[in-house]
Amino acid sequence: MLHEQFIRKATERLVRRALPVEVQFWTGERHTAAEGALLRLAIHTPRGLRALAHPTLGGLARAYVERDFDIEGSTRDILLIGERLCDADTALDSLGSSALSWLRHRRPAERKNIGFHYDVCNDFFGLWLDARRVYSCAYFLADAETLDQAQENKLDLICRKLMLRPGERMLDVGCGWGALVIWAAQRYGARCVGITLSQDQHDHVAGEVRRLGLQDRVEVRLQNYRDLPDGETYDKIASVGMFEHVGRSLLDGYFARLYTLLRPGGLVLNHGITAGRLKTSGLGSGIADFIEGYVFPGGELEHVSRVVESLSGAGLESVDVESLRPHYARTLWHWVDRLEEKAQQARALVGEARYRVWRIYMAGSAHAFSRGWISVYQILAGRPLADGSLGHPFTRSHPDLGLSGKNPATA
Repeated sequence: MLHEQFIRKATERLVRRALPVEVQFWTGERHTAAEGALLRLAIHTPRGLRALAHPTLGGLARAYVERDFDIEGSTRDILLIGERLCDADTALDSLGSSALSWLRHRRPAERKNIGFHYDVCNDFFGLWLDARRVYSCAYFLADAETLDQAQENKLDLICRKLMLRPGERMLDVGCGWGALVIWAAQRYGARCVGITLSQDQHDHVAGEVRRLGLQDRVEVRLQNYRDLPDGETYDKIASVGMFEHVGRSLLDGYFARLYTLLRPGGLVLNHGITAGRLKTSGLGSGIADFIEGYVFPGGELEHVSRVVESLSGAGLESVDVESLRPHYARTLWHWVDRLEEKAQQARALVGEARYRVWRIYMAGSAHAFSRGWISVYQILAGRPLADGSLGHPFTRSHPDLGLSGKNPATA
């Protein structure tokens, strides 16, 4: 029978790679690891069996989400063993131009796609994000730092890189749950506008602004960056974890729009996920299909070199580029651990299927950052004055920049 062939193929693959995986098939047959199992799989359907016999990381993730199999074991072991099972790094290298061509022709994300990802349930995100609900890479200054402290480090790092001063107008493009605009207003005295396409996020930020009495310094809008009024300009602009949604076809226009919104002499910081290698999307092994279908419809990744090129084409001069790749791997593992600790509450809020999507998506992303398949960069750029000057300090340690650890707004 066909399922017997798949069982044989799956078992041979496990044995050939000496993987510590025990498998119970719905037929009653069992595969036991030679030297003890780190993972235990219960295969429930022929579709789950096919995913194991001909594995890709995306296919295995899909089978897990659809409950074609259940798996017991450490999430970190699941990803490491899954990569060995799939030859994922080889698959990534061979992804080639065909997949990249397909990605280039996908439609960029708009409000529907943003809502698909973010309008899940505010309380669900609150289970595993930090207290400020910062849904982007944290910045760890010490190994023992908590997620909450590391996220505050990141908020302050952005404000210091932007040389934010009291009274300056700051725009946050894709403001999430409002952590940055609130931090900038409270700690730096800035007058902030945050825009988002998520109704849930908008409502949360508006409530926090009222609760904290910041109505005179923080405004939140349900608005696309393209719809910001002509002639509305800002001293500083931040875009954190948003430009991945823009899409390749609109990337140049996106940075051109930021240029027009930024006053001459102003600074913009773009913080976003990028492809880890020049000739791939950064995903591979079926992962792009899984993320498109279950997590981020319309999301696209560019290599950091393309981002710098696009900024330059818009007239923005890049003055500082910093990779935070290991920070995002650690951030994501914090999120996975916190989600798993609150698994029962998460399932009650969003259901078993969505819990599985987020668990495997975030764990897979943590593994991808650790392996260098994807990365994340903060790029600081500015709109030079007519004489070419930008007023940016010579070094990162210059006191005007504040990267020595002191807050220039309060020093």
